[in-house]
Amino acid sequence: MLLDALQRRFRRRRMAELARTVGLTSETRVLDVGGTVDIWRLAPVMPRVVFLNQSRAQHEIGPAASIVLGDGISLPFADSSFDLVFSNSVIEHVGSREDQARFAAEIARVGRQYWVQTPNRRFPVEQHLWTPLVHWLPRRWQAGVLRKFSVWSAITRLPEDQRTFYIDHYLLSVRLLSAADLQRLFPRAKLVRERFLGWTKSLVAWG
Repeated sequence: MLLDALQRRFRRRRMAELARTVGLTSETRVLDVGGTVDIWRLAPVMPRVVFLNQSRAQHEIGPAASIVLGDGISLPFADSSFDLVFSNSVIEHVGSREDQARFAAEIARVGRQYWVQTPNRRFPVEQHLWTPLVHWLPRRWQAGVLRKFSVWSAITRLPEDQRTFYIDHYLLSVRLLSAADLQRLFPRAKLVRERFLGWTKSLVAWG
């Protein structure tokens, strides 16, 4: 599928940029908050990764050697426990703006460096449901549109109940961030912009 191929291309490029920027090696101790093994298969080098995720996502992580069940807004680690805390497309899922702030503070506390990626709210295509402009509508209008149509629903082969669950999760829990939003959450970070056709598709806070 074209969308899958594009996503894989962006992720491979992102992991290469991560490796160059943070000096990633096979000995780097990484905490991946909310992620899976799949994205690390796209990295040019495999570091020593500990995966932290919620129990309901345990089966999605893959064959990882180190898995900790927990919540990203209250990390069970001491300050500066890891060389790098990595999070890919998670911060927009954690809930309220207050929870996003707690998530950001915990990542900055636990890592000597951090690399936090999130889709850009200013990009014209909503990147969870691949539907143009819908995320710029008022929330109640989004529900009216997305429960009837989304590009993601049209191309996915998931059962109806799973599609409904995912759309409801998007409507209830996903809070997309702009560059200004991400900078407020990570005031000491440098923002890295991933571009597509001239638009900033995704944002990374690196600090």
